[in-house]
Amino acid sequence: MPNNLYIKAFESISALGNSAAAIWENYSQAQPLFAEKKINNENYWVSSLTLVQEESLRELQQSDKRYRLLDPSVLQSLYLAKKLHQNTKINWTNTGVNIGSSRGATTTFEASHHDFITTGKVPSLTSPITTLGNISSWIAQELNTEGPCISHSITCSTALHALLNAKAWLHSGMAESFVFGGTEAPLTPYTIAQMKALKLYSKSTSKWACESLAMDKKSNSLVLGQAASLFVVDTKPENALAKIAGVGFATEKIQHNIAISKEAKCFQKSMKMALNEANLKQVDAIVMHAPGTVKGDLAELKAIEKSFDQRPFLTTNKFMIGHSFGASGGMSLEMAIFMLQHQQLIENPFYKNQKSPKEIKNIMVNAVGFGGNACSVIVSL
Repeated sequence: MPNNLYIKAFESISALGNSAAAIWENYSQAQPLFAEKKINNENYWVSSLTLVQEESLRELQQSDKRYRLLDPSVLQSLYLAKKLHQNTKINWTNTGVNIGSSRGATTTFEASHHDFITTGKVPSLTSPITTLGNISSWIAQELNTEGPCISHSITCSTALHALLNAKAWLHSGMAESFVFGGTEAPLTPYTIAQMKALKLYSKSTSKWACESLAMDKKSNSLVLGQAASLFVVDTKPENALAKIAGVGFATEKIQHNIAISKEAKCFQKSMKMALNEANLKQVDAIVMHAPGTVKGDLAELKAIEKSFDQRPFLTTNKFMIGHSFGASGGMSLEMAIFMLQHQQLIENPFYKNQKSPKEIKNIMVNAVGFGGNACSVIVSL
């Protein structure tokens, strides 16, 4: 069985836009796409969907009575699945689906909980529409697939772990193709309150609120973003947009609920595993997880220094679109593909790379979640 995976199609929705041209144009500008939003009677920097995207989701929600109660996290992945289904020619019947989310149906759950607190009752369909499993099941329904249907949460590394699942199913021969990805709609009062309670949320008054990869920052600068990204993969190189040359994963023993070790041992292991599978010692660039926290950014940088003889070009997209939790790894993978296609690396304004490669052949993408669950993926053309 061949070891590589090939990306045949991908779609995303975020503040970057939802067309390839718009997304790359925004990346080329390298400006933060944040706006202030009043939540819990306080203003927070967030990365929201565009007005056009929000209208598209409203139209989708009204197009079918079955969609009326679906959470935004489900709607945005359903919206992307419809685009994939329309534009991608594969055998959808024997296709597996694994769309994950860190928080799941956050908006719907919070609304139902509010109803319960105030009235002692909840809407009749609260249980099915707030379960994590309803994300992938709705996608499978839309695509009319008969393959495996998996939803999961591995917090912020969810989307890349969905790729690991796709690889395992495809190489077992139990599916012909796979749709994987992540979706998150975290701009809700309870979710924001959780990040504030952890003292992670940015207090900046500047639009450059997320200082992802600023290694000299004195305070945490996490900003939340709404996003979803879906990918179609199989084991056949024909008509591929990109190749997954190597994957790696690791879990380390944690000393604190939200922390990883000072030199991110989980990342060291996952990066080395991905390099070994791709038969590489070096990559041209790394799209780092780098959430904008003081310890998280620094630990990942130290892991990279431990894992490479020469430091690759380092960048992120969180200074532009914030942290979309379970969708973030997929958004980083999409960024890597665009940089490969355009042969142009996007500079992070908070980090000065010593040099850029003349040719971009291999890019690594990192993600890690609460619990020290790291994942590394190497993508190439």
